[in-house]
Amino acid sequence: GTSCSKRANLSKMGAVVQMHFTTVDYVIFALLLVASAGIGLYYAFFGSGTRFPFQEFLMADRSMSWLPVSLSLLATFQSAVAILGAPSEIYTFGTQYWFLGCSYFLGLLIPAHVFIPVFYRLRLSSAYEYLELRFNKTVRICGTVTFIFQMVSLTSDRYGLSSEATRLNLA
Repeated sequence: GTSCSKRANLSKMGAVVQMHFTTVDYVIFALLLVASAGIGLYYAFFGSGTRFPFQEFLMADRSMSWLPVSLSLLATFQSAVAILGAPSEIYTFGTQYWFLGCSYFLGLLIPAHVFIPVFYRLRLSSAYEYLELRFNKTVRICGTVTFIFQMVSLTSDRYGLSSEATRLNLA
């Protein structure tokens, strides 16, 4: 098949170069994490001069315009794996990957026009709060555990697939 010919072409290119973090890379990475955490902690504890409620901190007191909220949702929705993986997926398998993008667009219209207005009117910040309000705390916990299980299993699947695709021994 095509994967065998691609492997043969890759083997003709030469040895695989493995890159590693140097001490300077680790220092820069650590400084980035410390600076990010420091900014968050500063604004969490000293930002407004007084302690403010968690809802105000988490939801910006519902006073932000649509643009920063939209950009925040986009940044949370789009992962680094998707940004790096989509071009290689299209290169390898063709442009049918765009159908996934179209389905995301259509699939997000329903929640944006049906669920989000309900959550906003009820002043809820998550679907789990709605589950507790509509049913009870047990249903909320079951939903949370289901989501965590799904994310862990998807992450482990992706980790396994990426190590298989790159032929790296990540163990």
